[in-house]
Amino acid sequence: MSCTQIALENFKDTFSTAIELSSVALGGQIISVSDEFFAEAFHLLLVEPAPSLKGQFGPKGALFSGWETRRHNPSYDWCIIKLGTTGSISGFDIDTSHFNGNEAPQASVDILYCADDAPAPQADDPRWEELLPKVNLGPSSRHLFTVPPSKCVNYVKLNMYPDGGIARFRVYGLVAPIFPSDTSVVFDLAHVFSGGRVVYTSDQHFGVGSNLILPGRGKDMGDGWETKRSRAKGHKDWAIIKLGDAGYLSLVEIDTAHFMGNFPESCELHALRSDELVPSDVPEDRWTLILPRTKLGPHRRHFFQLENVDGKPYTHIKITIYPDGGIKRVRVLGRRAAPINADGDAQAAHPADEIADDGGSGAASERVDGAKNASFAPGPLIPALPLTPEAFAPFGKVVQAYADVNAVPDPRNTRVTGANQGTATKFHKLALLESSYPAGSGATAGLSVYRCKPIDVKPGGEWEVKLLERHPCTNQAFIPMGGGIGLADALEEPGTTYLVIVAKNGADDKPDLGTMRAFVASAGQGIVYDTGIWHHPMAVLHKTMDFTCVETQIGNGDKLDCEVVDLDGTAGYYRVKVPS
Repeated sequence: MSCTQIALENFKDTFSTAIELSSVALGGQIISVSDEFFAEAFHLLLVEPAPSLKGQFGPKGALFSGWETRRHNPSYDWCIIKLGTTGSISGFDIDTSHFNGNEAPQASVDILYCADDAPAPQADDPRWEELLPKVNLGPSSRHLFTVPPSKCVNYVKLNMYPDGGIARFRVYGLVAPIFPSDTSVVFDLAHVFSGGRVVYTSDQHFGVGSNLILPGRGKDMGDGWETKRSRAKGHKDWAIIKLGDAGYLSLVEIDTAHFMGNFPESCELHALRSDELVPSDVPEDRWTLILPRTKLGPHRRHFFQLENVDGKPYTHIKITIYPDGGIKRVRVLGRRAAPINADGDAQAAHPADEIADDGGSGAASERVDGAKNASFAPGPLIPALPLTPEAFAPFGKVVQAYADVNAVPDPRNTRVTGANQGTATKFHKLALLESSYPAGSGATAGLSVYRCKPIDVKPGGEWEVKLLERHPCTNQAFIPMGGGIGLADALEEPGTTYLVIVAKNGADDKPDLGTMRAFVASAGQGIVYDTGIWHHPMAVLHKTMDFTCVETQIGNGDKLDCEVVDLDGTAGYYRVKVPS
């Protein structure tokens, strides 16, 4: 088997678009080892570079961050590694950093594939095939090698001759993608196990871009993508992700876990269909904006519905952050651009639930461009996403407490103090009350209570949006009240989640349905609809809930209090997909 040694300065050109298949971040693990007397083999797969432990000693001698075996082996030492995922191998980084005088003089690598439910291979398994022939290693240096792409394998055996130390061992290649068998299933097309690759970053000073598509949420800021601080006005950084397959995109999750003082102020997403692996020179006007510039918050998962994606398959997405900072993960959810199954995606709509047309306001309703007996053809389907302050910002405010006071929205301007002699934490003025009623209208501010029965929709079902309302002269808050066992009229088992469905006002002074968004709020979250924002009447899920409503109103059914419109269902009502 042939191999080519690569100069260290050519690392980026050679391996920047490959996946480190052996990394512990992907689930790589040491299976067995011939010897690890001086330093344990698990160090080989660590993400961070090997530190110097010069001058530090343990019971067995000098300490090293790496794998080191006893002296005087008459043959060779070996270490069997299970890769984080099955893939085709194209290269290696064998790093002997800080091993000087005790480094392994030579190494080779064997490979095989073994089913996950079968016993792990042993060192003498006849199925091992040599991929990297015996190569020479030197002291305290990185040794890069490329090989012709291998068949798909999930085990490697690192051999060192005859003994000694290796600090890090990195196996590079391409993932064998794991796709759902049903092509209508929505999944993360950017995930490393789906074949996603980060193929370009403008900067990765503190954390590499390839971390964006790793499994899980990581353990600290070190396993995210973080750029250096910018000082230039209008600065931005960006990363390009090649999806595992062309797909029809629907929503994105942007996770800033652990980034609290250094998360980006905002971000935007563009998408492209291209046959190029790295479309870094594509003109800006060829990229389609799928998420307008949107504020981000610290240490949280943000969920956003995407725009300009209907019926258009894409192969790449570009995430741009302003002005700089760190992001932990990017999840791009969609379905593969392949023929869907014979049944298609559409499901039968649920019958209308009995919510009063006035949403509890007493206002009369009007219909938007349609008759009462509109047809029931399925309309557009929008996902109900977890409620976050940043995603809800175009429509109103989220009122909630935060487990970590450093994770509040807009932390430079949100005041957090202790209260009640140290028994409470106060998050000040998360939303302000608004009123623009004409003088002499008789409007007053007050508190009302809504006891809301659950709408008729099951987990994983769909809810048709047949009407929306707005309050032209006031914002309106709904705060879940909880319950209590044996406490008079309190709910003994109140619900824990409710739907929030909103839309902006259109040029015709009616709801702009293209801006409709849906969220799932928890009982620990209150919402404040901005003045004039169209919204669905309160829609709780599965169990009855009580809410305190804070608003200003005249209280006589006047349109200054509330306007309600029945939506036109001729082409099908918008439907909200409720999480399973």
